[in-house]
Amino acid sequence: MTTRFHTHHIDLRDDVVVKRYSAWGRGEPQREWTALQVLDRYAPGLAPCPLHAELDAEPPAITMSRLPGRVLRGEDATDAHVAAIARALNRLHRIPAGTVTALAPAPWGPRTAVAKVRRFLAARPDPGEDPLVRKAHEQGAAWMATTDPDRLLDATHPPVLGPADGNHANLLYDARTEQVRLVDWEDSGSNDRAFELGELTEHISRLDGTLDPDALLARLDLAPREAERVRGFRRLVALCWLLQLGPAGAATPHNPPGTARRVAERLLAVLG
Repeated sequence: MTTRFHTHHIDLRDDVVVKRYSAWGRGEPQREWTALQVLDRYAPGLAPCPLHAELDAEPPAITMSRLPGRVLRGEDATDAHVAAIARALNRLHRIPAGTVTALAPAPWGPRTAVAKVRRFLAARPDPGEDPLVRKAHEQGAAWMATTDPDRLLDATHPPVLGPADGNHANLLYDARTEQVRLVDWEDSGSNDRAFELGELTEHISRLDGTLDPDALLARLDLAPREAERVRGFRRLVALCWLLQLGPAGAATPHNPPGTARRVAERLLAVLG
């Protein structure tokens, strides 16, 4: 594993990883420890094996097994990568619904995402002078004014255990076994599967490499209605990133020039 994209202190040892948290106000250590235990029981090998937890320490820490491989953020995903990601997601989403329902909801999910985008738009941010960014902003705002976002909140499918973080740095590919393992469960919980897929395919980390969302989604068992909900959440997540990365966005100073335009292009594509 690499520490390039981690925001917490990661102590890499020969066969274990010790993760120490710099923030735990949302119960991050407890969420991660619980998720790792569930994964170890129902999908062993898909994520690090939980070994020891110091949840009440300051800072809290978790010791887990160290997995082989390299992160996929920054990579151009090959067919082998996409197939391995799909297999990992299918295993993850087969964890029994009864077990998942008993978990705390993930802090980042459909309702929080819709509310966040509406809050951003209510502040009437300046979309800047780039015509493409302005067009994406206008079309995204128009879509948010329809009933589509509210319909996304009416989930009829059972929840899945989700990391609620689409960062491609959390996808660890082992070329020897052609397996993808999933790391970083501190924001995890029960979540909407369609939202999780929208978050993964539209996370800003996709700009560091390439991952064909259609190729990935085609390998998953999605009913037509759920596939349409995934498309809706892709729109929502892409719009959220545009609002964060536009001229008035809080995240703009941390990204290379041209990022907002690239996000705008993607948003217009998923708005179709």
